[in-house]
Amino acid sequence: MASLSTATPEIQTNSKTRVLFASLVGTTIEFFDFYIYATAAVLIFPHLFFPASTDPMTATIQSLATFAIAFIARPIGAAIFGHLGDRIGRKATLVAALLTMGVSTVCIGLLPTYAQIGIVAPLLLALCRLGQGLGLGGEWSGAVLLATENAPEGKRAWYGMFPQLGAPIGFILATGSFLGLGALMSEADFMQWGWRIPFLASAALVIVGLYIRLKLHETPAFQKVLDKQKEVNVPFKEVVTKHYKMLFLGTIAAVCTFVVFYLTTVFALNWGTKQLGYSRAEFLEMQLVATLCFAAFIPLSAVFAEKFGRKATSIGVCIASALFGLVFASMLESGSTVIVFLFLCVGLALMGMTYGPIGTVLSEIFPISVRYTGSALTFNLAGILGASFAPLIATELATKYSLQAVGYYLTAASILSLLAFLAIRETKHDDVNNQV
Repeated sequence: MASLSTATPEIQTNSKTRVLFASLVGTTIEFFDFYIYATAAVLIFPHLFFPASTDPMTATIQSLATFAIAFIARPIGAAIFGHLGDRIGRKATLVAALLTMGVSTVCIGLLPTYAQIGIVAPLLLALCRLGQGLGLGGEWSGAVLLATENAPEGKRAWYGMFPQLGAPIGFILATGSFLGLGALMSEADFMQWGWRIPFLASAALVIVGLYIRLKLHETPAFQKVLDKQKEVNVPFKEVVTKHYKMLFLGTIAAVCTFVVFYLTTVFALNWGTKQLGYSRAEFLEMQLVATLCFAAFIPLSAVFAEKFGRKATSIGVCIASALFGLVFASMLESGSTVIVFLFLCVGLALMGMTYGPIGTVLSEIFPISVRYTGSALTFNLAGILGASFAPLIATELATKYSLQAVGYYLTAASILSLLAFLAIRETKHDDVNNQV
């Protein structure tokens, strides 16, 4: 007779609603925190943290340089949180990543300015930005794995789309908060203390995210790794030595995603308000409405990825992004508000199409035992190449050459990602959640 003590323990599963909401709410918080910094880096920080420069454009470039710090920190966060995620589990690591990002963001809202403590102010700002980068480096991939590793077969791209929706939602909340505060208070009050409110308010969002995530169970896919004691001692080493081809191709494949987004948002906001004569409120309002295209095209991309495959969908979007780069300048500097708004809608729609499947692609090309580290590293290394200096590079190109040079920059990035997708295998039919 079999002993009762040898009975297989009941496997704890997560409800579909809890999984999808937990993956969505976390990335919403993370991207809200990230975007309020991006907006402030263009509109606020050049005046409050870098006023020593007599040239406004130089102050903006210095501010955008601190924006880039987070992208440099993200691969470090990916290695740290990826190690924890592949060693102890997705749940605990997601909680730690969320806390790191949240605390860093709240601290930005409490920082004294250059007028109060001098050069120490931008240094502290850079330190907090570093913390944001470390947290986001571990957050995104964990949220994607939470969704895809709980997904039924044939639904991985659809489940993997939900954490991606956190990006447009976070962007809408971030942009809406700045617009709302700008409408409710004077410019002087907004610049003096009003800009701090979104950073401090993120604390409430973090508490909600932590509450939801602490109620989750480990993903079924990683639980198999734990049950079979197949954890990798040093996931980073395993990825770099045994999966370097996918690490390289995944990184290049995701570059287009970052370039198209940050040129359409951060760079366009800077150029539109500094060179094209739009007020802050006017351009933010256009971006806010255009972000609805971003949100709408993410689920559409998931439908295409399930029907036609991740590879075919991504290749098609890269071609469309390359073509968009050729009309980038003519649309943005058209002088017509309608065409500029259309420019934002097209750019953010393309972002939705490329961003929707990328999480599923990057998670499926790595085995479960190193999936957190592998997907996190590829996504965040792509952030360095495609996003960290994208607004800065675009500003330099537009200033020294022309706005058309920025469009060629986008086209080149799209073609680079296209070549990478051509070399990546299709994973639609792979049984990736049983590859222990």
